Amino acid sequence: MTATTTRTGAPEPSPGAPGTSDSPGRRLLRAGFGLVGPRHARHSASVEQLGALALPIGDDGVVIGVDGEGRPAVLGLNRPTPYDVVLIGGLWTAQVLALRAAATGARVAVETGRPQAWAQMVHAMGGGQNGLAVYEVGRVPPQGASAGTPVLVVRDCGMRPPRGRVASGPWQAVLTLLPYLSPVAPRLLRQARLVGVQRISPDESAELGRALALPRADVDALPTLADGFTLWCADRDRQYVMTQPTDAEIGLLGTPRRMD
Repeated sequence: MTATTTRTGAPEPSPGAPGTSDSPGRRLLRAGFGLVGPRHARHSASVEQLGALALPIGDDGVVIGVDGEGRPAVLGLNRPTPYDVVLIGGLWTAQVLALRAAATGARVAVETGRPQAWAQMVHAMGGGQNGLAVYEVGRVPPQGASAGTPVLVVRDCGMRPPRGRVASGPWQAVLTLLPYLSPVAPRLLRQARLVGVQRISPDESAELGRALALPRADVDALPTLADGFTLWCADRDRQYVMTQPTDAEIGLLGTPRRMD
């Protein structure tokens, strides 16, 4: 009877030796595939006990404020599919969203005709080397977005923003800021996945209500919204959100305001 030698030098009975078994599991163990771990009793729960189980699972994204019941409202900007957002509102809210997106690890590229309005943010974040960069209108280069480095492009280009060179794509969301309901708004609203609306005039509210099929209660409410409040609309879902700034955000951007 012959015998083989393992890497430790201990003799190993050859297949077919008395008292041995050459089962598939034993052959896998000899080849080094995963050792058998400790044995534990199975854990089980009755149907009556399932109601007591709770999992700490929540939305993933940027906290944009609180809803009407005081719960965090989260906007998932980092997506594997193109995502366009239109905000009809103030610069303050757009800057808070950009600041918080950068805090979650996204790179923020701002396309703007008023770079001086973003200069303080750029300076506070390390001169554009730490997640936020500002470009002239039409000069935003390709961002190279990926799952590991998602990108938010903020288009702060006034009432009539031109068609952007950098569009939304996988892991690259685009937020277009409109100070008011402009002539280009219908086109932007049609392609947007999410629309945020802050305080606007009664005429604008009526026009927007027709474009988004808003209930009469929302049409009446929009001209009366306080600073910091936004109505977010996605398909048939609507939610009022109050953006509450942190002390650091107040020190950098000031208190919530609709007008710039």
